[in-house]
Amino acid sequence: MDFKDYYKVLGVERSATTDEIKKAYRKLAVMYHPDKNPGNKAAEEKFKEINEANDVLADPAKRKKYDELGQDWQHYQQQGGNKNDFDWSQWQNAGGRQYGFNGDDDQFSDFFESIFGGQGRSRARGPAKGQDLEAELEISFEEAYSGTARQIDLGEEKIQIKIKPGVKEGQVLRIKEKGGKARSGGKRGDIYITVHVATHPHYERKQDDIYCEIPVELYTCILGGKALVRTLKGSIKIEIPKGIENGKTLRLKGMGMPRSEKEGEFGDMYAKIKVLLPKDLSEKETELFKELEKLRQSN
Repeated sequence: MDFKDYYKVLGVERSATTDEIKKAYRKLAVMYHPDKNPGNKAAEEKFKEINEANDVLADPAKRKKYDELGQDWQHYQQQGGNKNDFDWSQWQNAGGRQYGFNGDDDQFSDFFESIFGGQGRSRARGPAKGQDLEAELEISFEEAYSGTARQIDLGEEKIQIKIKPGVKEGQVLRIKEKGGKARSGGKRGDIYITVHVATHPHYERKQDDIYCEIPVELYTCILGGKALVRTLKGSIKIEIPKGIENGKTLRLKGMGMPRSEKEGEFGDMYAKIKVLLPKDLSEKETELFKELEKLRQSN
């Protein structure tokens, strides 16, 4: 029996993190999925191989056992040992095939069955479910505010998914029974879509609240007045108190992101005052500022 290099299968280093393994698996699973490669036996075998590699490397206990086996195997080879004489007995799973694989046995190689057969898997109960698929999509900040929709091409069909207002960065959407097809009449797998929200040049989001800066003229900050604020609901005018300091933050209630878990409710907006100094002063304006300076000094 030959040793299978699961790290090579997924194209990652042996020091790869769980996230790096997950990302590599997702990319390859989409590339070689049977639904995208109908009738392609090579792609089907590759798909099985990457699923097997992910099954081991994504499980901390299996990965630990696999790494220990790999080190032993490598040491044996370096000592000039014949691969056919390697002692597999200490690594082989005693449970063997007494447990089902939640699917057809030919989904896994002899190497996997010998070392991990049935480990951590439940007894087979009826037809196996199809493979779950994972994908990622990016939406704009504005789309996260108002909600949006996307069309996904699954090859044999196109489906429309709705993204509710207030969706958060990294939120995972589940589309039931639209994933990989099952064998022996089982249900299709699910699709898990991770949503990424693009950053915005003017707004920063923290949970359901939005943070931004408001440029306000110096005269308005000194004398008080109104300033225009751009919100995702549209531009509004707010009252600026007389003598407000640069960097002061004002709270605009209900002007933040929609609360996805509570329909009709919104977070708040926190607007930080940014004083705009006048430029290109005329001669008269300069003289007036000098007069003001003298008045301040005399007080």
